[in-house]
Order: sequence, then structure tokens, then C-alpha cells
Amino acid sequence: MDITSTQCPEPLPGRVGHVAGIESLVLDGRRLWFGFDYQSDMVVSPLIEDPQVMAAFASAYLRQTDGEHDAAYWAELVDAAVTLSGLVPDDVHREFDTARLRAELPEPGSHLLYLFDAVAGWDESRSLPAEVREAYERLGFDEDDVNDCVDHCLEAIRGGGAGADECTVVRFHLSAAVPAFPGNWAVIFGPMGERVAKGV
Repeated sequence: MDITSTQCPEPLPGRVGHVAGIESLVLDGRRLWFGFDYQSDMVVSPLIEDPQVMAAFASAYLRQTDGEHDAAYWAELVDAAVTLSGLVPDDVHREFDTARLRAELPEPGSHLLYLFDAVAGWDESRSLPAEVREAYERLGFDEDDVNDCVDHCLEAIRGGGAGADECTVVRFHLSAAVPAFPGNWAVIFGPMGERVAKGV
């Protein structure tokens, strides 16, 4: 999906009609907007570069607590999302650079990983591959402790004390999951997955 398209993009599968707000981030100097369901901690739109297209998308596919609104209403929220965020206190946490994403592992507990979770839905019920499940067990984590386990493994890797189990967990969650990402979110997380796939 083309970020720069002037046409209203298709919604993410299964993520239509959410009560949501508008967030934004900067990738390689470009401002990109997206819909976010704060109650569910879920990204509910593709990344959209044109603010008018974002407003049109929100009018068609998103809701506020009092129901539907027109594009003019949403345009005000799109404009506000340039300087305001309900997710991070400072702009630096939502500014990303492709070259850096390809060069560095993400920091445990970072906004980048939070967004990854919000796009991918780590906590959704699904069976882990046997080798990943066994790594969880040896590391002392339950299968539903995805965020805590990934943070633990990243800390170990970045600190130089990781073993095979930590690497298995990080590769599975931060690299193998990216090709199945909805919409165009792989534009951010693809480079991060490439870094992980090169070796942790």
C-alpha cells in the first residue's frame, strides 16, 4: 500500500468502526498519521501521509464516542496530532529513521515496540512454534507474557549476555511476524525486522 496515495486506502482487516483518535509519527522526516483505539491499545488504520486523506479515512471507518463524524471534524483531530499525542509525552519518541532502524535493535519498553504490539497484536491467542514455546519455558515466561519476555530478551542481547533462547524469541517476534503485518506498517517494521534477521 502506497503511503503517498491521494485516494482513501482500504481499512485494516477486522479493524473497522473502532472508537478511536488520531496519532502521528515521523519517518525519515515525513509526517504520517494513523488511527488509534486507546481502549484496546490497537492501531486501526494504515499509515497515511496526506492529512486530508487521513480525515476522509477516519470519517469513513472510525468513530468517536458519540458516533460518526464528517471529514471536517476529523481534520481538526488530524491537525492536533501534529503537536499532541495520547501515547507519548515527547516528539522524540515518535520520530524514526529507516537507517537507524536497520542498524540498531529496539530498546526494551520503547514506543517503537509498543506500536509493534499495537499493530501485530502479540497478545492475541495463537500457538507458538515449538522452539519458541520451549524457549519461553526455559526463560521462565508463560506464553501470554509476550511483552515482558521480549523486553527481557532484548535487554539480555543488548547487554551481551544473551543465549540461544533469547535470540529465538526476538527473531520470532520482531522479524518473522513482519511479513504478515496489515496495511503498510511494514514500512517501519520491515527495516527493524531486517536488523533482527541479520543476527542478534
